[in-house]
Amino acid sequence: NRLLSLCQRAKAAQISLTVDAEEMHRLDLSLDVLDTVIGRPDLAGWDGLGVVVQAYSKRAPFVIDWLYERARESKYRLMVRLVKGAYWDTEIKQAQLDGVSDFPVYTKKAHTDVSYICCAHKLLHMRDHLYPQFATHNAHSIASILALAPLDGYYEFQRLHGMGEALHDQIKCLPLARCRIYAPVGPHRDLLAYLVRRLLENGANSSFVNQLANKAFSSACITADPFVDIAATHDGSSSALPLPPDLFAPTRKNSKGWDLRNVCDRQQIAGLLVQYKGHVWHAAPSDLIAGTPLPIYNPSNPIELVGSVSPTSSAGVDHAFLRARPWNAPVKHRAKTLRTCADLLEATTGELSACLTREAGKTLGDALSEIREAVDFLRYYATEAERENLEAPLGIVACISPWNFPLAIFTGQIAAALACGNAVLAKPSELTPLIAQIAVDLFHRAGVPKTVLQLLPGDGISVGARLTCDPRVQGICFTGSTRTAQSISRSMARFLAPSAPLIAETGGINAAIIDSTCLLEHTVRDVVTSAFQSAGQRCSALRMLYVQDDIYVPFVRMLSGAMDELTVSDPQNIETDVGPLIDATSAQTIGDYVRRARISGQLLKQLPCPSSGHFVGPALLSVSGIGSLSSEMFGPVLHIASFKASMLDQIVDDINATGYGLTFGIHSRIEHRTRDLAQQLNVGNAYVNRNQIGAIVGSQPFGGEGLSGTGPKAGGPHYLPRLCAHDLPTEECATPSTDLAFDILQEAVNDTPLLSSDPLTQMEMPSPTGENNTLTTRPRGLILCLGPSLSSAKTQAKIARDRGCPTLIIVNGAERGDTLDGSVDPSDLTKLSDIFGVCYWGDKSHQRAIRQALAERSGPILPLFTERDFGNRCVTEKLICIDTTAAGGNISLLAGDLDFLKLEIED
Repeated sequence: NRLLSLCQRAKAAQISLTVDAEEMHRLDLSLDVLDTVIGRPDLAGWDGLGVVVQAYSKRAPFVIDWLYERARESKYRLMVRLVKGAYWDTEIKQAQLDGVSDFPVYTKKAHTDVSYICCAHKLLHMRDHLYPQFATHNAHSIASILALAPLDGYYEFQRLHGMGEALHDQIKCLPLARCRIYAPVGPHRDLLAYLVRRLLENGANSSFVNQLANKAFSSACITADPFVDIAATHDGSSSALPLPPDLFAPTRKNSKGWDLRNVCDRQQIAGLLVQYKGHVWHAAPSDLIAGTPLPIYNPSNPIELVGSVSPTSSAGVDHAFLRARPWNAPVKHRAKTLRTCADLLEATTGELSACLTREAGKTLGDALSEIREAVDFLRYYATEAERENLEAPLGIVACISPWNFPLAIFTGQIAAALACGNAVLAKPSELTPLIAQIAVDLFHRAGVPKTVLQLLPGDGISVGARLTCDPRVQGICFTGSTRTAQSISRSMARFLAPSAPLIAETGGINAAIIDSTCLLEHTVRDVVTSAFQSAGQRCSALRMLYVQDDIYVPFVRMLSGAMDELTVSDPQNIETDVGPLIDATSAQTIGDYVRRARISGQLLKQLPCPSSGHFVGPALLSVSGIGSLSSEMFGPVLHIASFKASMLDQIVDDINATGYGLTFGIHSRIEHRTRDLAQQLNVGNAYVNRNQIGAIVGSQPFGGEGLSGTGPKAGGPHYLPRLCAHDLPTEECATPSTDLAFDILQEAVNDTPLLSSDPLTQMEMPSPTGENNTLTTRPRGLILCLGPSLSSAKTQAKIARDRGCPTLIIVNGAERGDTLDGSVDPSDLTKLSDIFGVCYWGDKSHQRAIRQALAERSGPILPLFTERDFGNRCVTEKLICIDTTAAGGNISLLAGDLDFLKLEIED
């Protein structure tokens, strides 16, 4: 209706109107919209309707054919503006992210140039119903068109205002030649990004405009025939640009993706899902010693039975320990088995998707993404185990996973532990045991012995608590709430070996800052995704949004409109954007929170939602800042506040003061600001000019610091070694020592000079085109080195200082300087401030006392280092992800020397 209204107004004013369809994923939609107005009787006599066709698209010739047929059928005349294409870098990036089989666009400039000429030839033979408009600054393209075109002049050339003037002046000298200037009009704020983009494209090294002005390029090079180039290469793709399935080649295969905007993919997925309509699953412990089956219902339709679970009995837990055996197979065999499991997961996409949507309330898009993440974990950890040649397992590892990623996190924890050769007792969330059962069955089908991997469904008290207090467990992987992680830490300190690792990934009150230079449309899209995808039930989800006051009003207006476009419904419907919360308790908690906000006048907007099911409509709340949030609201609730530019430093302090440190987002086109903020915020994952959810395994290792996790990052290079056995030196304390007074300890800690907090290491991670992912390590902070001997304490201090950490040696007989003569009463470690870890190589009873004291502290879980090679644990990891396409274009591609596509004129 809006397009029709615009067309009617354009007809009345006797001006033309051109529909742009730049993004490939919007092409079908754009053509559908265009189809509704072509040939309408009320537009008869008006030939001003046009459409843009991008020659870099592999579908360009077919689009032209469709346009011609529709115009001919309707006895209509359309304008077709032929361009090379403006968003090549974005198309390449999206295809790689989506994991599709091929790119929708050509990857070599010569192929796009040839496509342009072929499309021009096609248009010149369709002029009875199409009016060709050739938008280019390329002399060879123009010369080719002039050679192909009839002499009647029924076509035109176009150039951008301020570009290609000399070339088009020559064209205008030809008989019947027509040239049109394409000039952007509008306020500076809206045009800036457009002009930057055009500048980058025309300044690209392979751009005709750039080469023409560069004396290093000969005229023969500038006017080279693209047909000759293609004949010489005999290849349709750039060798420097991997296809989406080969993004991580040669180390591993990328997971298979699905494009739900593609009709063929949608039909194929629908065919897979229909096989499991109404299917009922059952989950049970691996040893079949279980309790009475309990029903599992669909959170979007609580009367629909999805399946049942037989919880693990107390005897079942004991039996699982007796059966458990480490996986003694060679690392290459373990890796091959994990890769086989990855292939099986991809082959089971239909059942996995159906179960994820019905048991966990996942939208279809989220379900498919989660399957991909699980597959990536399997292949990544298989590759890492081979690379590290890991052959020293811990023993029995308990994997305790959450309901919000019941397949990906569950699979990732298990895959990591298995890759190291451990036996695994897998305890899924009591809310999502069915998907866990399918996953474990696939592990066993792939060849993992049933004594190596056992499923123990049940609740946190009867199963989870048993695992965390049994000394036969040598390590625990946990993802869930901060409070539960702290409880597990205390239980491990009491009952497990002092050296037993806890890898905990917990939540966060995640913030984002948007300044006045941001691209509004791009930013709104990312905010909606970050806050409301998965109904906000991601630990990485955006909770607190700061918007600079200059743009606050228009931003909120645009955000409100974008929220209106969200569909809150049954996740089994492919058009659903936001599904239900996991259970009635969660829905009640979040619903009550929003209702209180409404009463207090803080609610700016909330979407309606279905009355049945555990739904809560996405909500936008106005607050003064992150200090207004006392805890994480795990649902589709976004808090927003405005700020003045002068308040930026205070906002950084406020965010850091929460103690949480999981994800952070910044939207700005000021490079030094994005860099500084990403460094200043104490978070594990910082995202620049993109959404802050959906970390890619091996590309964006994920995990927080402070209250948001212990590290190391999942899907990163430091994860597997934590699940391997290490040398544990043990020495006896030679002589009794005197415990120092707490005030003396605290004063010594306060007086210990800080070392540099600059990054120690920096690793560029494999990334899709148009994105930079950099993993850095930084010193954790002050480490107490407690020996017990002076020589061992000095060794400990050297290891920590080599990682940039300040240290304080406290042992009996210590020398003067940065040491204290005496010992530490473990109880003082419960309240000693500004320490970030303790190292002690003495007897296990004293180690246990130290670990218990550290576990009793409020705040972050602090580590006890008992192994000799603890250096890598003295650091924290930070991943900074930058969308390089967001600030106008990917400069490294558009201005690089590689033979990628650089475009001469776009719109």
